[in-house]
Amino acid sequence: MQAHEVKVHLQEKLPGVQVEVEGEGCNFQLNLIDDTLAGLSPVKRQQLIYAHLNAWIADGSIHAVTMKFFSRAAWAERG
Repeated sequence: MQAHEVKVHLQEKLPGVQVEVEGEGCNFQLNLIDDTLAGLSPVKRQQLIYAHLNAWIADGSIHAVTMKFFSRAAWAERG
């Protein structure tokens, strides 16, 4: 599994969300930038993302995922 595959998949499933993915093999770090996602509770955010990754987690293509959520303003401040 490549980071690019994860990024494209999530961008297709979450239109309007900026997705940055790092990692390779089966371990990935996700940075998800979107004001709506940033406003959800941590559990709801993770549930939403895992719903789109569960098939890959179940078949072992993805083993570990770390997620960070940012509002667009917070992401811009990092730069």
